[in-house]
Amino acid sequence: MEPNNSKSPLDEQTERELREQIRKELLQDFENEKGGVTSKKFNKTFTKIQAITILTLTLFFSTGGGYALGHFYFWNSLEAKRINEQLAFYEEKVKINPNSLEDRIILGYTHYLKGNNNSAIQEFKYVLDQDDKYYDAYYNLGLVYLDEKKHYEALSMFGKTVDIAPRDYKGHAQLGITYRHLNMLEEALNALNEANKLAPANSDIIYQIGLVAEAQGDLKTAVEIYKDALQYDPLYENAAVALDRIEKNELKNVGE
Repeated sequence: MEPNNSKSPLDEQTERELREQIRKELLQDFENEKGGVTSKKFNKTFTKIQAITILTLTLFFSTGGGYALGHFYFWNSLEAKRINEQLAFYEEKVKINPNSLEDRIILGYTHYLKGNNNSAIQEFKYVLDQDDKYYDAYYNLGLVYLDEKKHYEALSMFGKTVDIAPRDYKGHAQLGITYRHLNMLEEALNALNEANKLAPANSDIIYQIGLVAEAQGDLKTAVEIYKDALQYDPLYENAAVALDRIEKNELKNVGE
């Protein structure tokens, strides 16, 4: 099953209220890539930074984004209280309808948010036992393995997402992140370039490419890339922190 990016019918007032709260919190975090954006290609050695067009993009609640990229239920900013409400709600839904794979995916991810990785893995593997082509199960399982620093296992899961949905940028992006953790920097750059081609103007992807440049020791290029990320989103904190980090290290080196 390819990634489910459609809104599900809402049959409970509680779920409507929960999703509305989530929608409000996600509005500042996610972007829906529309046509007319110039893709930015980063060379393997970062010898040239190409110009990119800044566009104002429209968010749709059904799209993925950010670096828990993927589906409408990736809510890292939710308070613990709301996560607990979410957990109780979907535990009950799964108890009532154990055959709902989508509910199990959401339940598994909620366990992951709470740090219950074993329970999360159990739910995702259950889904894959029923449907070995279920994109969201592989994707979420990859996130858990990445969190546990089981990088080769994560690589396998994200590879499955790319096989199932090669035109979905999120799998490519997570492949790139995982490759970087394994210090496979050329592979990381190739995967992130593919994600960037599929979802241009995504500041998260551009930032991740900057991290690869920084890992390669090309700080000048990394700075340019982080600045590009900030062009798309001037409030993008990760890129601002990265720029500050490089600046402080350069000042420290000068003083030594």
